[in-house]
Amino acid sequence: MGVLSPRILMLETRSEGEGMLYPQPMVMTPSRKDVLVLTPWLAPIVWEGTFNIDILNEQFRLQNVTVGLTVFAIKRYVVFLKLFLETAEQHFMVGHRVHYYVFTDRPADVPSVALGEGRRLVVLEVPGAARWQDVSMRRMQMISDFCERRFQREVDFLICADADMRFSDHVGVEILSPLFGTLHPGFYRATRQAFTYERRPQSQAYIPRDQGDFYYMGALFGGSVAEVQRLTKACHQAMMADHANGIEAVWHDESHLNRYLLDHRPTKVLSPEYLWDEQLLGRPAVMRKLRFVAVPKNHQQIRN
Repeated sequence: MGVLSPRILMLETRSEGEGMLYPQPMVMTPSRKDVLVLTPWLAPIVWEGTFNIDILNEQFRLQNVTVGLTVFAIKRYVVFLKLFLETAEQHFMVGHRVHYYVFTDRPADVPSVALGEGRRLVVLEVPGAARWQDVSMRRMQMISDFCERRFQREVDFLICADADMRFSDHVGVEILSPLFGTLHPGFYRATRQAFTYERRPQSQAYIPRDQGDFYYMGALFGGSVAEVQRLTKACHQAMMADHANGIEAVWHDESHLNRYLLDHRPTKVLSPEYLWDEQLLGRPAVMRKLRFVAVPKNHQQIRN
């Protein structure tokens, strides 16, 4: 989106002396040599050092974009909202318009957080669920429904994130693309045989052992509203087909997400910088930034 936009071309055709100053990219000098930066289908894999945020910010400001961020805070998961929103205000899409969409069964418990100019919080009341797996799977249906009901009229891009996370460094317009997924931090070094895809052929999420590019985590995905609606609608329909056949995919909506992103490969892939758990995984040298990280969980804290 925006590559051929006349407004973007304006940035590239300004008269000499009027544009921003930045280092010239060198064709023969790769941005990173220690990690994969391009998928086999030529989608960029976003790591620190692979993008110029000043150029990207200018491009997306010219497009006047608004970004939606959905988060589900069902039952006691509402306790994670304050840190999630406060850190988002510090690090998420700074300088751009943002709509936070909080899906919750406890609207009275949504915290009041000071928001910057052009940023708003929308609370969407939804029913609770008996199991976290049900919340996870129903998320696809709800996002799909609200894409049609309001998101397509209010935002240009939609990012879907888990609540029990916090932003710890810059997460900006470098992630925006028609469709993106995020590499699972536990599998970014693994072979496809080690991926925890759904392996039962009876499931709509089934992926054979000789197929698959990456393993994506369900905690962060997104794209244009139209593409997110297509993804979430397809995943919901696949889960309903499984339910009718008496089967539930091994990792629920994440299994269906991985099947969808194999059939509809993303136009951008986020590195594990954008989804990390330092408590479990430490900090390897390739992780120059930890941008969106897990919040340590207290079982008492999230008890019903």
